[in-house]
Amino acid sequence: MMMVTRANKNFDGIGGHISTYASIATLWEVGLNHIFRGKDGDGHGDHVYWQGHASPGLYARSWMEGRFTIDKIEHFRREAFTDGLSSYPHPRLMPEYWEYPTVSMGLGAMTAIRQARFNRYLRDRGVVDTDSSRVWYFMGDGESDEPESLSELTLASREGLDNLTIIVNCNLQRLDGPVRGNTKIVQELASRFTGAGWNVIKCLWGRMWDPLFAADVQGLLATRLASLTDGDEQRLMTASGEVIRKELFNSPDLASLVDHLSDSELEVLTDDMGGHDLHRIYSAYKAAIACKGRPTVILARSIKGYGLGPTFAGRNATHGKKKADHSALHFMRDKIGLTLSDEELEKLPYILPEDRLDEVAYLRERRESLDGFLPERRPHPLDLPLPPVETFSEFDAGSQNGQAVSTTMAFVRLLRNLTRVDGIGSRIVPIVPDEARTFGMDPLFSQLGIYSPSGQLYTPVDYEVLMRYKESKSGQILEEGINEAGAMSTFIASGTSYATQGTPTIPFYIFYSMFGFQRIGDLVWSAADSRCRGFLIGATSGRTTLNGEGLQHQDGHSLLLAMSNPAVRAYDPAYAYEMATIIRHGINEMYVDESDVMYYITAYNENLEMPSKPEQADEGILRGLHRIETEDDAQVRLLGSGSILPQVEIAATKLRSLGISTEVYSATSYGELRREAMESEDWNRRHPSQAAKSSWVQQQLDDKVPVTVAVSDNIAAVPDLIRPWVSGIYHVLGTDGFGRSDTREALRRFYGVDSDSIVLDTLSALVRSGLIEAPLYSEFLASIDMEERDDITKI
Repeated sequence: MMMVTRANKNFDGIGGHISTYASIATLWEVGLNHIFRGKDGDGHGDHVYWQGHASPGLYARSWMEGRFTIDKIEHFRREAFTDGLSSYPHPRLMPEYWEYPTVSMGLGAMTAIRQARFNRYLRDRGVVDTDSSRVWYFMGDGESDEPESLSELTLASREGLDNLTIIVNCNLQRLDGPVRGNTKIVQELASRFTGAGWNVIKCLWGRMWDPLFAADVQGLLATRLASLTDGDEQRLMTASGEVIRKELFNSPDLASLVDHLSDSELEVLTDDMGGHDLHRIYSAYKAAIACKGRPTVILARSIKGYGLGPTFAGRNATHGKKKADHSALHFMRDKIGLTLSDEELEKLPYILPEDRLDEVAYLRERRESLDGFLPERRPHPLDLPLPPVETFSEFDAGSQNGQAVSTTMAFVRLLRNLTRVDGIGSRIVPIVPDEARTFGMDPLFSQLGIYSPSGQLYTPVDYEVLMRYKESKSGQILEEGINEAGAMSTFIASGTSYATQGTPTIPFYIFYSMFGFQRIGDLVWSAADSRCRGFLIGATSGRTTLNGEGLQHQDGHSLLLAMSNPAVRAYDPAYAYEMATIIRHGINEMYVDESDVMYYITAYNENLEMPSKPEQADEGILRGLHRIETEDDAQVRLLGSGSILPQVEIAATKLRSLGISTEVYSATSYGELRREAMESEDWNRRHPSQAAKSSWVQQQLDDKVPVTVAVSDNIAAVPDLIRPWVSGIYHVLGTDGFGRSDTREALRRFYGVDSDSIVLDTLSALVRSGLIEAPLYSEFLASIDMEERDDITKI
């Protein structure tokens, strides 16, 4: 309370939450003092997902444990230039403290369930023994409205995840008001969890209610409590004794149960919720641990703002209260017996550890007995060997015997190669959301197996086929069904295993690129916050390359979304050797250099005859741009990426036939080009008296060539990212607008990214720059069948 209040008194509007922690404090303290295991013992301890808005309470405990300095506490929510405390659980900002981000709300439940499942995957495949780790997830009852919160319940029960417990803090309130004013959220959640096959424990009423329930032989009190709407229950549990007696015990039989209690005793009674009763909570935790064969949910009834007085407890506005007022400060002081005068209290003093030596000794002894402090994030040094060069170099030679393949096919072959490498193969985690056959991954079903904790209890319809559908308890592929969000949550569990289990795994999550960042972008940000590592493969990429599927499937913007995430390196390779080079470098950066980044790589389904790798190409591929065709005294540069690059190469040939000398570049990453250019620009601004740094894009696209045309199967904003650093005239061609179905040839003509359109745009730029005469443009236009574009979807 003091930390948040002081922060907002000194910096009005800095934010923070007081009431949420007040409602969950007892649940956490019982766990921290008696249940949750740290990382100093055998294994890697429990995985605890803390309710994000209650994080100030954990900071306060860590302060008393001696883990934080006064300076750190004083910098609550101030991190720009100081070593402060983050607003919520953010491993990116506090990498040795927080292990799991649980804000934005709703994502925690999904990722916690997938974490528990991934622990079993690691164990069943013999990668690491995870039996000593239990997953505990705390969420608010209002958070259950987020669709991700409850979407994975049946997965947990289906796979028997008895290593998982969810605790729902049922204080009946969300930010604006009651979670279910007219009904009962506890009963609703109990029904949903029971129907999903979970073990349900209700922790609703404290021990002070026991004599009343025992005396109520007719069950009238239980019936009365069950009949209350949550709106009335919220009001009555923080009402005066007179109102409680009149409205709650509203019949002669009920009134007789509390005749012996004064009004003030009734107020104490209604404060006694199960979520504030130490013994009830401990029993619930022990029962959850004892339950075998299925996961457990504990529905714990609490009061938001509990113990903070009548201006906080149970008030609709309590979530938004950032400062404790005079009455709240005095109420808490008197309730917990602090020896502070009114004058001292007004100064908002901290309780100092040295003034509470007995309590501090108890806290530290409890955590020592439970294997160390929590929260704690503890990454371990990695011991993964790099795959040999041969794993990747087979793609350097290009297509053999004129065979045409797609970059998706090349990726699948590389993935198979990686799973066969000694020392690293078992750590490769292929993740796919029911699209493996689309991506040509089905041969891997029989080779690697699909993970199932039950094995395969049936004979598959294709059992006689060599490439049959094979489920296995030791299977390597995680087939996630039509569930991109669940698959991404598995990706997070795998990509953070280097820290959570001290065992690095390398996830490769391959998906329809259209259903990646725009569908589960929030989870990608959560992955970035988690310091997750791994490869996201956006397959069937390109608005014209995935030609028949139409508007809802054709992706032309995922690269732009990916580039907006500071922890994602986004690449758009055209050829197999580029794909292999990028993945090799990514493994080295993430698992040798230990950079907390992710790689997003597009993959296309257009079969091409793959060229061989040019010499000395690696640097350009990785930095985002490398030259693949050179011509002396070039008048034009053409930039292409992905499956549009062959169109660029055809256009270059046509331009040369018109007497226009042309060079061609493969732009593998406009995002990386922009990232480095901005870093160089920032350095130059800060060091005006020193020689300016020149970025890679400036070095490659200098003023020696007057015209540059960039072409992409994505919207024009993607190649436009580097415009400030391109010398001379810079034109970009992209596939803006909605997608539609047709042949690739027709679509590329429609969007203006086929070879003829590229030539036409290049000639136009040359005419405007005065480098050629206008008739050359007119003659070429007359020689091709170029219709006006009629886009019925244009707004």
